[in-house]
Amino acid sequence: MNRGQVGLGLFPPEQVAAAKAQACARPQENGRPLARLSVRDVLDRCHDEGIFFSYSTLWRILDQDAIRPWFWRPWIFPRDPYFLEKASPVLDLYARQWQGSPLNKHDLVLCGDEMTGLQALSRIHPCQLPGPRTSGRYEFEYQRHGSLAYIAFMDVATGHVYGETAPKNGSAPFDACLENCLEQPMCRDAKRVFLILDNGCAHHPHTSPRRLREKFPQVVAVHLPVHASWLNQIELYFSIVHRKALHPADFADLDALTARLLAFQRYHNERSHPFRWNYSRADLARHLARLRPEWQAGSDRPFTD
Repeated sequence: MNRGQVGLGLFPPEQVAAAKAQACARPQENGRPLARLSVRDVLDRCHDEGIFFSYSTLWRILDQDAIRPWFWRPWIFPRDPYFLEKASPVLDLYARQWQGSPLNKHDLVLCGDEMTGLQALSRIHPCQLPGPRTSGRYEFEYQRHGSLAYIAFMDVATGHVYGETAPKNGSAPFDACLENCLEQPMCRDAKRVFLILDNGCAHHPHTSPRRLREKFPQVVAVHLPVHASWLNQIELYFSIVHRKALHPADFADLDALTARLLAFQRYHNERSHPFRWNYSRADLARHLARLRPEWQAGSDRPFTD
């Protein structure tokens, strides 16, 4: 018996199941004016039903199945009826396939995007480093020193990243960064470069494929459907950048912010390795099949970009 099960045998299985059901219920059910539930909220509801757990016992019951009703995160529902058809070529490229044929050694798969509106913030008072039983602290008040965009491209096969900063986002800085990226050793020998993109204004699917093809004949732009940034591997890198290089923000000016971004990029490339990507076309098909009843009930008008 593990620690999470200690003491749970004292309660009938139906009471344990009832507690878990309460934790999984919508917060507003039974007239409760709550946006989310805490352990105490679930405990009060159990007591109302005559099930008298202690706080610690209820916590162990929920911990057994990793039920955390107080934890929420945002989610964008895929409403495009052609979501699978649009996203599948990208998932095939991650598996080194294109239109039913395997890629060869001269084919390169890049993911591209930008982090926009990155602010150079300097703290009014110095940050305090963490110590024994003390977390690090950063000053709430800050001064703004402008913002910039960070444009980056990642080689899916190696995890190597090339990126630049620009005063603002747009097609011109995006194309300039891509041109410089294609001159890097990781791209120099590629005969075809499959460039995975979302639907941002700098590389919108209605305008960018022709523009990119005219400037860079070896580039094949492959756009994800709307609300599919979670299938773009560059977002994994951007998440790492935000957590490890940009937070907490304390930059004297835009030059300092740029220096941090490019230094972290070099640091990352010295240790780069591909992300372990196992999500396939079949996985996406199963996921969308589970969503289909809600999908069909959500709107009579299909989402289009």
